[in-house]
Amino acid sequence: MTTPAGVPADGPEFDAPRADFDQEAAQVVRDHLKASEIEFTEETPGVFSFALPGERKLQTPVRVDVGPHALGVHAFVCRNPDENHARVYRWLLERNLRMYAVAFAVDHDGDIYLDARLPLSSATPDDLDRLLGSVLTYADESFNTLLELGFATSIRKEWEWRRANNQPTANLEAFRGWLESGEEPQPS
Repeated sequence: MTTPAGVPADGPEFDAPRADFDQEAAQVVRDHLKASEIEFTEETPGVFSFALPGERKLQTPVRVDVGPHALGVHAFVCRNPDENHARVYRWLLERNLRMYAVAFAVDHDGDIYLDARLPLSSATPDDLDRLLGSVLTYADESFNTLLELGFATSIRKEWEWRRANNQPTANLEAFRGWLESGEEPQPS
């Protein structure tokens, strides 16, 4: 089951929607999303689903949960990698050391998320802006690297098929260097 923004409802540490939540904090989130002109749904009071637009990752589905004591943020980044799991997970853990407010997490299916559990005092317009900015930045900046590390074989096959069949390769341009050289990707 997924939420309207595409975030699986059973992702990392997802609880069933609660009837108890902090209404003031929920109103701050609601007002912030409206002021930021972010379209959202609130199918359950205090549970907000929306998508943040990006450049490399065209959109990042996000869910914000306002509970009685904490603010949860869950953002889908990438599906379970096809290959190279140890290298992908090591890269995620190393990135976690340099990140603000959110951290990479993996759900029971191996899908990759950005996740946070913060005190309700973080439900201010400024803190929400920084938090959602972090989600967008980390999801967008990490996306191509995660694809290179976890899906290189699939990307290479797609590149070869498109070239052999005279199909556009525009959405694969970010990977052109290692695809044309025949070498393995060397993400930073």
